[in-house]
Amino acid sequence: MGGERKVYTLAEVSQHNHAKDCWLVLEGKVFDVTKFLEDHPGGDDVLLSSTGKDATDDFEDVGHSSSARAMMDEFYVGDIDTSTIPSKRKYAPPKQPHYEQDKTSEFVIKLLQFLVPLLILGLAFGVRSYTKTPASS
Repeated sequence: MGGERKVYTLAEVSQHNHAKDCWLVLEGKVFDVTKFLEDHPGGDDVLLSSTGKDATDDFEDVGHSSSARAMMDEFYVGDIDTSTIPSKRKYAPPKQPHYEQDKTSEFVIKLLQFLVPLLILGLAFGVRSYTKTPASS
């Protein structure tokens, strides 16, 4: 095996994306998993959905066994030209206008949170006692 390893671009690997010809990119290597599609415990759809991209994260998220990792050697066909794989973007939340907090002090808010319910309760008792008619003697 003294030959040079074949290096593929992502565009080349992406063309192998169906049940009769399925290639995956894992950890910088290219694998032809066509013969394994029927035997894959997760079904062929799992493998087919991982074509055309770097499927390393998908592979790692499942938590494959060491025997599954060893089995991959027989499907190896070459390496991927990593410059053809789009860089992963870190999630950046959308820009939102700066929120200026209300100038009301926290003390006033807490005081109102305490006094308003007491005022409502007192008002309810006052209305109730006002509407009660005194017992006739």
